[in-house]
Amino acid sequence: MKKQIIIALALSISAFSFAQKKELKTVEKAIKSKNYAAAKDALKSAEGLLGSMDDDMKSKYYYLNGVALYADGKGSFEEVSKAFENFDKAKEGKYKSEVKNIESTMYNTFLTKGNKAYSDKNFDAASFHFEHANRVKPSDSILLYYAAYTAVNSKKYDRALVLYEKLKDIGYTGITKEYFATEKATGKEVVVDKATRDLYVKAGSHIKPGERLTESKKPEIVKNIALIYVTNGDNEKALTAIKDARAENPDNVDLIINEANIYLQLDDKDKFKELIEEALTKDPNNAALHYNVGVVNMNKGDIDNAKTSFEKVLSLEPDYSDAALNLSNIYIQKGNVVIEEMGKLGMSKADDIKYEKFKVEKNALFEKGAKVLTDFIAANPEANIDILTQLKNIYSALGEVEKSKEVAAKIEAMSGGQ
Repeated sequence: MKKQIIIALALSISAFSFAQKKELKTVEKAIKSKNYAAAKDALKSAEGLLGSMDDDMKSKYYYLNGVALYADGKGSFEEVSKAFENFDKAKEGKYKSEVKNIESTMYNTFLTKGNKAYSDKNFDAASFHFEHANRVKPSDSILLYYAAYTAVNSKKYDRALVLYEKLKDIGYTGITKEYFATEKATGKEVVVDKATRDLYVKAGSHIKPGERLTESKKPEIVKNIALIYVTNGDNEKALTAIKDARAENPDNVDLIINEANIYLQLDDKDKFKELIEEALTKDPNNAALHYNVGVVNMNKGDIDNAKTSFEKVLSLEPDYSDAALNLSNIYIQKGNVVIEEMGKLGMSKADDIKYEKFKVEKNALFEKGAKVLTDFIAANPEANIDILTQLKNIYSALGEVEKSKEVAAKIEAMSGGQ
């Protein structure tokens, strides 16, 4: 009885083995004819037998599954990702060399497709191709960098963030040694590989050979991580990331400005101003920075310092219309304060005298506000409607009807008579 059971068990194992080989043979046949859809269908049938396969058979199954999913380069991005998972499992068995061969082909295919997609400005596709090429050869970390860079270009910021975080985790810097020489005919420096450079110098067409290390890409990586968090509105993570980025590149003004903007979003105007002023020490001729300091001071009621900032902006960039408007507004605000004092006066003769003095003071301030705008228009004949509208309103307040009408006519002409 025991002998019969053993024989029956042996027959059962033999039947399973035959079924496994038959299913995988069908898969191989479909792959050979490049019928990858049929191959995937056959693999689904074989999947039920996976539990009874030995290690070698499993290795073959995973290898064939990877080949079918890759589909000679025609598989989707998701299918290619699954193909890698299958190849990883196949490497654990006897099909390790077969996997190595196909991955070599895949690597070249991904690079070709990635470069073509990049040239065609199809950055989304390029990103995935570069990432898959890096998946084949993880040591080529620059491909992961290209994948992140092109993800940003395609505005896939969440995907770019994952890739940049990977680069940060592996400590990627992108520092390489480059070889250069100066072309005699043009005097231009060219960067080539060492062998080519040496050949050029030996031939006498190039002089001044040298070598140097390229700049690290780490500051850029940590900066982009921070900026993506800013874009996503994740201010706390953005601040942490920017602090990391500034540690790598402490003199980067853009990073300081971005940190300042986060604090502005958090309604911490004091910290915002502090950082903008820090940025100004590194970039003192940056008109936008001076303008931001002016706005903060203006909002805080520090009118004199705001005035200084807006005047500095216009000295750096005479066409900065917002600075002209705000500088003009400062004089109007001061004039309005005088008007409030005028409203507090009584009907006595002494008050009448004060009223006339206040009126002169108010008009002088309004005229200064008008002069800021007329000077701006003289330097920028194509001044926008906002500038003209403010000037018209000032003339109206001063009682200069003809000047107000003249500016109003210009506004009407600019707006097409609407």
